[in-house]
Amino acid sequence: MKKSLIILIFIVLFIILLSFIAVFGVELGNFSINNVKDSLDLGLDLNGGIYVVLEAKTDKKGEELNKLMEQTKSIIMQRVDGLGVSEPNIVIEGNNRIRIELAGIKDPQQAIDLIGKTAQLEFLNPNKMVVLTGKNIVDAKVVYKKDQLEGDKPVVSIEMDKEGAEIFYELTKQLSALSTQIDKTVYIVLDGNVISAPTVAEPIENGKPIIDGDFTFEEANNLATLIRAGALPVPMEELQTSIIGPSLGLEAFDKSIFAAGIAMLIIFLFMVIIYRLPGIVASLGLVLYTLIVLYFMVFIHAKLTLPGIAGLVLSIGMAVDANVIIFERIKEEIKSGKTIRVAVNLGFNRALRSILDSNMTTLIAGIILYVFGIGPIKGFGVTLTIGIIASMLTAVIFTKYVLKLIVDITGNNNSWLYGVKEV
Repeated sequence: MKKSLIILIFIVLFIILLSFIAVFGVELGNFSINNVKDSLDLGLDLNGGIYVVLEAKTDKKGEELNKLMEQTKSIIMQRVDGLGVSEPNIVIEGNNRIRIELAGIKDPQQAIDLIGKTAQLEFLNPNKMVVLTGKNIVDAKVVYKKDQLEGDKPVVSIEMDKEGAEIFYELTKQLSALSTQIDKTVYIVLDGNVISAPTVAEPIENGKPIIDGDFTFEEANNLATLIRAGALPVPMEELQTSIIGPSLGLEAFDKSIFAAGIAMLIIFLFMVIIYRLPGIVASLGLVLYTLIVLYFMVFIHAKLTLPGIAGLVLSIGMAVDANVIIFERIKEEIKSGKTIRVAVNLGFNRALRSILDSNMTTLIAGIILYVFGIGPIKGFGVTLTIGIIASMLTAVIFTKYVLKLIVDITGNNNSWLYGVKEV
């Protein structure tokens, strides 16, 4: 009995500690853990951002259209990666549309402009003749160049393929031998606009020229991203654009959390009133369940959305449902004359199959929603799937173990504590 009491106290204190860290975080010297709210990756509807729906303007059909859409999606993904957006959601809708969701982005208009541009890059000689195009570009990135007046300044470093390097070497070799500055100029044109007109000082043999100019880091990064991604293989028309402010999303998040808290409080009261000691254990299990789900979502960097919160609340209901089935079984066994210890074992064993059947069907549905869903539907599937697995662990394993500890502590003959008036 003494050992069981010590273990039970340790379990309760451990859950209280985890709950405190989840709500308030902890900071001990250089070691710190953020609270769960600050650690969660919030989706578009909670964190703000943009979503854009683009439609391909082409007569292509079938396999040819599918190939074009996959190429376009890949290029848009490269451009979005250049924005530094974590876990963007980019999916093909139907046959000829692409939906882009970018959560937490600071400059929505910049993202919209960047996503849809064709980025046709050309290198022109002083006679305005095209000598190279974007197809010769292997990579483009931002590097820093030392400047005597400005210090380190961002520039765009370009890497060309073998063909481009040879052509560019011949061009720069020819221009560097000329006398006037204007005759040494190479015009770099993006979508018909001259973005840079550097003067060639010497032949460039390695196929790695640098675009120098009065760039901020953001401007240089956007330029490098466009050059690297190249042109879209098919024209895209912007069908729908929506910008969601972070204040609106966070307000919805706070209200959702408040509603979920009220729901859990009502559940706690119901379980304790109806089932007494098992109800207290179930409430403790629900707290542990919530902590497992939230910490696991932080660990895998899953995005929490409003539908995801709905999935979380639904899985809480599934966990409570499992506890109700188990506790009713225990009450039936006690009423039939079994000792409490035997009733607890039989109650869990006989309820297990029903719980597994109901949870497995819901789990399959959650996995399907995650695999085949898009946007908010995928978020619902994520939390529902994680929640169902966690509820199985807490409702079956945790609750059973703690109830056995309580049986050892309270004795084996007080049926009232288990919600039974008469045996």
